[in-house]
Amino acid sequence: MARALSTTYSGGSCLHPHAHASHQLLFASSGAMTVTGDRTSWMIPPGRAVLIPAGILHSIRMWGEVAMRSLYFPVDAPAPVFAIKTCRVISVSALLRELILRIADLCALDSRVASEARLMSVLMDELEAADIEPLLLPLPEDPRALKAAECVLKEPANTATATTLARSCGLSTRTLERLFRAETGMRFGVWRQKAKLLESVRVLVRGGSVTDAAMESGYSSVSAYIAAFKQTFGYTPGAISERATTGNATTGNVAVGG
Repeated sequence: MARALSTTYSGGSCLHPHAHASHQLLFASSGAMTVTGDRTSWMIPPGRAVLIPAGILHSIRMWGEVAMRSLYFPVDAPAPVFAIKTCRVISVSALLRELILRIADLCALDSRVASEARLMSVLMDELEAADIEPLLLPLPEDPRALKAAECVLKEPANTATATTLARSCGLSTRTLERLFRAETGMRFGVWRQKAKLLESVRVLVRGGSVTDAAMESGYSSVSAYIAAFKQTFGYTPGAISERATTGNATTGNVAVGG
């Protein structure tokens, strides 16, 4: 019915591209993760999880010490939540968090055990009710546009203009904008702002202040950073800092997984 894997990783650890034969719910009770796959990058801060459909190639990078909890579900699981074939980040309620940790402690759920069947039923209800979070960043496919995207991700605080960046990647500004609109659904400026804000989550999770996060992601004004963050994600960066410092990690075995 479901199986679980508990793993702990130090900050900076990476899991190279891999895929699973089962659907996966990936959650960290402490630390944060960047999950990359299917031309998209997802930031998974504390209090969030990512649903990864079976067969999707993905890699994972850890930010801070990550207490990872993975739940795996068979591909023929008759649950609507698994009918969507794309990855998505969801908000983890207090109940959903405790369900994940409980199932991780059990290592697996057996449908023949009444209490475990009830746990599975409540888990499915909570996954169905979970809000989808806008913590994804689509990546362009065109090699020149992808190079521009990688430049931004490598140095989010860089103040180079779009024109300068486009020229360094062998593009005109107009072509850069056209490719980003067509391949990410965003104007380049909007994409760049979101990339900076997602980068700032990493700073917050590592214990940096809101001011540190603003400066390291290229904002000269902390108030402007807070306003942009709230407009994009629906909550202030202080909420990330609070979760990062108060989250309760459950110790797990160190293992290669993900």
